[in-house]
Amino acid sequence: MTVMIISCKEEINKAESMNTTEQKVEEIAPFFKLSLAQWSLNQEIRFNGMDPFDFARIADSMGFEGLEYVSQLYKPFYENPENGVEGLVKRLKKESEKYNIANLLIMVDDEGDLADPDDAKRDLAVENHKKWVDAAAALGCHSIRVNTFGTNDPAEWQVTVVDGLKKLSEYAATKNINVLCENHGWLSSNAEALMEALGKVNMENCGTLPDFGNWCVKRKNSAIWGECEEEYPDKYKGIALLMPRAKAVSAKSYAFDTVGEETTIDYTRMVQIVKDAGYTGYIGVEYEGEKPEVDGIIATKDLLINASKKVN
Repeated sequence: MTVMIISCKEEINKAESMNTTEQKVEEIAPFFKLSLAQWSLNQEIRFNGMDPFDFARIADSMGFEGLEYVSQLYKPFYENPENGVEGLVKRLKKESEKYNIANLLIMVDDEGDLADPDDAKRDLAVENHKKWVDAAAALGCHSIRVNTFGTNDPAEWQVTVVDGLKKLSEYAATKNINVLCENHGWLSSNAEALMEALGKVNMENCGTLPDFGNWCVKRKNSAIWGECEEEYPDKYKGIALLMPRAKAVSAKSYAFDTVGEETTIDYTRMVQIVKDAGYTGYIGVEYEGEKPEVDGIIATKDLLINASKKVN
């Protein structure tokens, strides 16, 4: 009988210990999953000879669960008529399956501007993006990210961006793919203007990809990229406004202080905003600084995990 009592006590202690361990794991586990934005490796790929088809292997080796592709980094491959976008999809799918990592979205560049003031150019951009909608569907992604620079005239932009987004989203809906607008410069980085436009599009599959960075609304000489002259005044308010339509989130980072905090973005505050919005999907690491890219990626990943432990 005594042995049975000891045995029961041992079982109870073991159960309590397991519950405590499970609670600790639950307490430290982020409310989101981690993905890697391929742009984090753009310098290595474009200038240092890294093979973009190593993306799945590299992301997996660093502990990421999802992939966010950048179309322009594969341009030499898919522009070869022997390969095309279909050949690209086959290679990417093979690599992602090898490492059992999820394909999430394709950031599409160099296919035209969906807010172009010229009707013909805007319609051509819609047509050019359709092959990437097809590619995303074939890869098992949920979305593509598009560009909506257009014009810095707010009234004109509302007309053109709604037209371009609606036309592409109608096609994407037939493939069960989302069309995502990132705060990516000009009026797309004006959160109120972007949300107004998406409200006019009024389609479930047309949403946002809020980026912690990218808040420049006006650049020198009206350039799309380059020296910033004016920024959206409150990046935290901007993220909060964009989150209700978010289907992905991009954790941009540029530089870190001696304790690993981002020097221009309060990550804990950003992560709290994301959590308060009820978002539980992937957050993509997108490093864009001066450190070696792999080091910057790891620093951003660690910062996100640490920030997740501080939020309520």
